[in-house]
Amino acid sequence: MSKRNSQAAKTAARERLRQERERQAKKAKAKRQIVVALSVVGVLAAAGGIGYAVVQANKPSAWEAALDKKIVAPANTSGENGTTVVLGKDSAKKTLKLYEDPRCPICASFEQSVGPTLLKDYEAGKYKIQFIGGTFLDGDTGDGDKMKIGSNGEGSKNAMSALGAALNVSPEAFLEFKEALYSAEFHPEESQDKLKDDDYIIKIGNSVDALKNNKKFQDAVKNGTFDAWALAMSHTFNTNEDEVNGTPSLVMDGKKLTGSDGQNTPMTVEEFNVAIEKALKG
Repeated sequence: MSKRNSQAAKTAARERLRQERERQAKKAKAKRQIVVALSVVGVLAAAGGIGYAVVQANKPSAWEAALDKKIVAPANTSGENGTTVVLGKDSAKKTLKLYEDPRCPICASFEQSVGPTLLKDYEAGKYKIQFIGGTFLDGDTGDGDKMKIGSNGEGSKNAMSALGAALNVSPEAFLEFKEALYSAEFHPEESQDKLKDDDYIIKIGNSVDALKNNKKFQDAVKNGTFDAWALAMSHTFNTNEDEVNGTPSLVMDGKKLTGSDGQNTPMTVEEFNVAIEKALKG
């Protein structure tokens, strides 16, 4: 091999090496750009995720949002926001106020034992019934013009809204639904928030003739038509003039009906009969 050919071979080899280095440098640069781009995307995604989580955490719950919604009052109500629910014959001179919370287990015991007698007297025209419902077992509180949604569940509120949906159908549907709601068959343990489930509420409704497969009732339950009304009713309970703070409570002419101990609500038919006859004569 001549000296000239040897030099040319070396020059060609150096050129190939230079080109290979440039190719490797471009490849490494492209790889770094991809890594940086993915890192930026990851950071943005993380930031977006954190931002979304923050937004979701600060987003009001459906019930908190209902506090600001326009109140739709059910039919068969009166008074401010439709929270006066008085049922019965016009000829009845007295009104029995009935304070209850839908999740209240003692209310369920009262309805199962005394409820049929109370309704029998109501149907006989001995008195009207004024229903005042609370949702304090959900942890809801409030006084004055403010109400605070609690964190102990949603069953009382959801059932209260459903009671409004039943009342919107008819007074009879309301009373039948309330009776089924507190029945041994359907009323859950206080620790089980089953009443927050619309499907379970509709199942209860289907157990009574007045609401069985009733689309008007079911749509109102699913759409939360009376959610804001339920909260307004709860506020009425919280600010009641009778100073009632527990359920069940019975009041007539501003006086609480009590059993033989003179303190607690009558929980037997015998005690109820004595208390109601005394109240009717008073």
